[in-house]
Order: sequence, then C-alpha cells, then structure tokens
Amino acid sequence: MFTMLGRPISAILRAVSLTALVLLIAGCGGGSGSPIAQAINDSATCDPNDPATAAECGTVLVSVTDAEGDFVSYSVDILSLTLQRQDGSTVETLPAATRVDFAQLVDLSEVLSAVTTAPGDIAGGSIRLDYTNAEVYVEAGGDIVPATVVDDTGQPLGVTDLEIRLADDDRLIVTRGRVALLSVDFDLAASHVVDTTMSPLLVTAQPYIVAEVEPVDEKETRLRGALLGVDLDAATYTVAVRPWHRRDGEHGQVVVNTTGETSFEIGDTMHTGQEGLEALAELPTRTVVVAFGTLNVAEREFTAEIVHAGLSVGGEDIDAVFGNVVARSGDQLTVKGAFAVRRDRVARFHRTIIVNVGPETRVFKISNDALLNDDAISVGQRIAAFGTIVSPDAEPADAADPEVAPIIVPILDATDGRVRLLVTHLHGRVTSVMPGQLNMALRGIDRLGIDHFDFSGTGMTSDVDANPADYEVATSTLPLANVETDRSVKVMGFVTPFGMAPPDFEGRTVVDHRSIPSVLGMSWDEDGTLAPFMSMGSDGLVLNLDNGEIGERHHIKIGREEPISLLELPGSPLIAPTDSRRALYGIAEPGHVELFRNFTDFVDELTLRLNSFSGARSLSAYGRYDEVTNTLTAYKIAVYLVPPEE
Repeated sequence: MFTMLGRPISAILRAVSLTALVLLIAGCGGGSGSPIAQAINDSATCDPNDPATAAECGTVLVSVTDAEGDFVSYSVDILSLTLQRQDGSTVETLPAATRVDFAQLVDLSEVLSAVTTAPGDIAGGSIRLDYTNAEVYVEAGGDIVPATVVDDTGQPLGVTDLEIRLADDDRLIVTRGRVALLSVDFDLAASHVVDTTMSPLLVTAQPYIVAEVEPVDEKETRLRGALLGVDLDAATYTVAVRPWHRRDGEHGQVVVNTTGETSFEIGDTMHTGQEGLEALAELPTRTVVVAFGTLNVAEREFTAEIVHAGLSVGGEDIDAVFGNVVARSGDQLTVKGAFAVRRDRVARFHRTIIVNVGPETRVFKISNDALLNDDAISVGQRIAAFGTIVSPDAEPADAADPEVAPIIVPILDATDGRVRLLVTHLHGRVTSVMPGQLNMALRGIDRLGIDHFDFSGTGMTSDVDANPADYEVATSTLPLANVETDRSVKVMGFVTPFGMAPPDFEGRTVVDHRSIPSVLGMSWDEDGTLAPFMSMGSDGLVLNLDNGEIGERHHIKIGREEPISLLELPGSPLIAPTDSRRALYGIAEPGHVELFRNFTDFVDELTLRLNSFSGARSLSAYGRYDEVTNTLTAYKIAVYLVPPEE
C-alpha cells in the first residue's frame, strides 16, 4: 500500500492538529565526508547495555501514519517491524506487539519506537501485522458499520508479512551518537477496496508498505511515553516510548526539546515554556506524557509544541473519550467515531459513546487556559472528554446485526471532569464569500459524513439552527481572495457555543481548493490489464478510459468531496509529475514494492513490466487536481501489478 503524509497548512495547524505509519526522516549526516563514509568510520561494535561501547551506537526513531481514506477505524496489531542492513543482518525495532488504529493517524505520525543499534546502512525491512482480532469500521448507508478484511482470494487475513522498501537513492544511514529518522507509510485508501453490497461488509486488502527517509509531506508528530527525567537547564525531558495507548513497556528512549512557546497542560492547569517544564519535573517518574510537535530533519531532534501530562492523559488515572459531538440534548452529548481510553482496559474504537456534562465540568480550548462553561460544547465540535466510564465499553462481536445482539453504548460521566475542545476540520463546498465570512455546504466534519449530525439547538432560536447546506463560518481577517464559490474548501477552527449560532463556526485556518489534496483511484479486473494507459511518458500518464477491463473504482476525489467518476469527465485526465524532488512513485507486486524518486525511471520500469505481461490491477495517485486543465499533478503514485501466470 502506498501512503501519503499531509503537509501542515500553517503554524496553527502544526500546533493543534490532534485528529489521528511511521515517520523516520533521514538526517544522519554531519561531520566530514558523506553519511556513508561517516557510518563506515563509526562501525565499531556497540552494545547499548555496555557503558564502554554504548557511545559507539546510533539510534533509529520510527513512527507510523496513514493517508486520508474511507475508514473510520482500522485497528490491527503490529507484531514486529524489522530493518535489514545491506549485509543482510537485521534489527528488530519493536520490543512488543502494539495495537494501532491507523485511521486515527491521518493527520498525525505516531512515534512507534526508538531503537539503539550499531552504525550501518539500512536498505529496507519488513513489518508483520496480525488481523486476527482486527476492528475495522467504514461509513456505509449513513451509518458506521463493521467490516471484515479479506485477501484477494476472499479469505480473512491473519498474520501478514509485508516488505518495507526504500527508493534506490534513499538509504537510512545510522551513525555513531546520532538519531536517524524513518517514515513507514501504510496507505489504506490505495490498498483496500470496500464492497458495501456484502453483509457483513467486506474490505479486500492488497497492502504494501512504503518507507521514506525524506518524507514527501510532513505531519504533526505525536510522541507518547513514560517520563524518565527533566533537564531544566537544557529545556528538555526524556521519555521511554509507549506508542499509541500502551499501558506498559519501553520502546526505547527519546529526548524531547521544549521552547519558551511550548504549551503544557498538566491536569487542570496550563503552563507555558520554562514554567511548564518545572511543573513537569514535579510529577512522579513514569508519569505518562504525550507531546505533539515536529521532527527536525537537519537537527535530528523532536521539539514539542504541546505537552499533556498527568490527568490530561487518558487511560492513566482517568478515562477519556475522543470524537465528534453529533447531537446534544441538555447535558447529554452523543459522540460518534469515538475512541475510548480506559484505565482498566485496552483502548478501542466505538461507533457511539454518550458523554454527560454539567455545570461543574471544566471546559477549555486546546492550548488556552481560559475556563469555559459546558455550553461551549456544541454539535460538530471535536472533543477530548475526561471522567469515568460508567457502563461497559465493549460492543458484542456480532453487533453488526442488531437483531442478534444490541450495540452496547458506553457512557462517560464527565459531570465532575473536563472537556478539551480540539481543532475541528470542516470539509465542503463554498456557497458564498463575503468580508469576514464564508458559507459552506458541508460534506463532512473531521472523519464523519455530515448525515451523522443533528444541529438541533445550535442556534439562538430554532429558526437559526446551523444549516449544513449553508453553514456560516466567521473568518475574521483571514485572507479569502482565493476562496471561490462552488469550489472545495477546508476550514479548521472551533464550533460556536451551543445555542449561540449564528455564525456557526469560528474559522482559524482556511484552505482553498488549490491546496486541498486530491486522490485519483483506478482499478481493473482481478487479472489486471495490459493496456491501462493511452500514453506513457516523462510528461505524465493518460489513462485508457475505453478499456473494457476497468473495475468499480474509477474516480477523482478532492478532499472529502463526493468522488468524481473518471468516466463522466470530458476526457482522460493527465497524471503529471510534480517538479519537486519530494515525490515518490511505486510499483508493487505481491510481496514486493519498488520505489522511485525520478518519474522517468518509474515510467521506464512500468513500461518494461507491462511489456513483460504484468497486468495493472490498480492505481492511486495523490496531488493537486486542476479541473480546468483536467490535470492531476502527482507527488505520489502507486501502481499494483499482477505478475503473468507461469
């Protein structure tokens, strides 16, 4: 599968995006000579447990992420992630199996581990996934429904091994005393086909992994771990990595840098800069700390912009629920697409969770110490709610059929707890633009389709309740010159307090249609086609839309907009390469993927494979789509081939 990492739009987005496969960025050079020469010079034997040789080791920091796709939840167990050196030896980066919900990592990269190892040149590796207890949910028929993941023969997936490859001109160079950063990318949209006609719903997977030492796009990075110590003079703290929502274990150690602008939320108290670091130093060792920030390629270090610790982290001394409010009745919030983190159980996804709030609930916006009342929580708002789950947090295994077993809806009591308002993402089309305001026809909010939301009670009177077909967004002084009527738009910000609309939303960042990522998806018959393109060259690919072997997927999707059928376009779109080196093109066959930075090399190899009777089964391309020129300028392309029969 082929994954893309979403580039932050602004400093605001980088600082507060908390929506949710590995970000390891190369940056291993330094000193005299090339990185490879440096690695050779640093090749002395190292043992991280031996003080005499530990200084000869290097560190590989691994994180995971996913691209925007069709899944509301996609939880699987990662059993191992092994890197392979040029000499054939291997390095295991994962000390214990870890469950991850990849669908929660669309806007984030999650640090998975930090492994200390001998210097050397790493060319690839493998990842082992276990689907035995996978929990996968998609939107279908206006609801969130469970799905079964199967392989291309229709058999349920179990333990699956996938190859990790780097492009030929990319190598992960581990050097003495330095941190190397690598990105492992799992693209659910490119490698899965959802069949909503089946019951239970089926998802056919052809997954493959792409690893990058220089990611095409950057994302906010989440680093979770147990606190080991604080260095006030250096303005740093050290954690033992515990990825996702693990309750124990140590996946290596990472030093986290802070600045005078770093925001600290520790329990009910907000701090900034040195004051926050001092408050962190007062916490007991092994307190779980979660940081959101950036990985600096040149400096090979992680700098936190937001830090949560103590009662601000769900699953330690308090239960937590993350999701979007889809309806409100009095002090009862209905939250969908919810992720529950409990003190006594494994964190897991739920279609619906009820959150009860009240006058004593402490409410605040992320990175803001102003205390709000519970009326600040309105329909559409993405929240993190903290309190006590007072009902079972498990859905029956056969809950896909309510007649067999009703769905158990957990209830979180936050009447004496806290609610953090998170940055909320609106997706839709512009209906009108005026100074200080734009109106939208909403397509979705965060990862949920707009049909899930009931806006009753959001307005000062029922006559002015928020209207999703003409949703009013206050934009203050944000530039709107490039926002056009009837074109796609994405807005980040906060929902207006309940009962106080209009306007319906406070926009903090506006992304116009020119900057919204688009994805082109094409599939052919399961045996593949030998004629997928009308033309292939260094200027781009033109799909053959007259091919009788075209499958069910043949669309362009701009953000969360309704997919545009390629067969309804006036002509076949040109898939053109970007002029930036930060691009990646892949050719995959079962069990193997080959990556290219150079588009011409990619086309030459793809032509050779097709001429050797390897059939194209699917194609995914990510980039910016120009509806006027009918061109998708792609920075990532994945073509899945079926080898010829023996």
